[in-house]
Amino acid sequence: MDTFEKVRSTVSHLLEIGEDGIYSETSFDEIGADSIDLVDLAVELEEEFSISIPDEEFENIKTVGDLVELIDSLV
Repeated sequence: MDTFEKVRSTVSHLLEIGEDGIYSETSFDEIGADSIDLVDLAVELEEEFSISIPDEEFENIKTVGDLVELIDSLV
């Protein structure tokens, strides 16, 4: 499973939405993710990928694709 698929699966699970509506260009605003959802997502992904996402980096994440690129740069 590649990074995008893992991120999409995690986003789908945490936000309780279908994976079929999540693309690289999907913004977190579009899928109704609030700041608490994003913190939960960061924690989950840090554990899943064994990485540490810097807060200042995570604040700039707007889309699923942005998040995938950040994770790929940290692993």
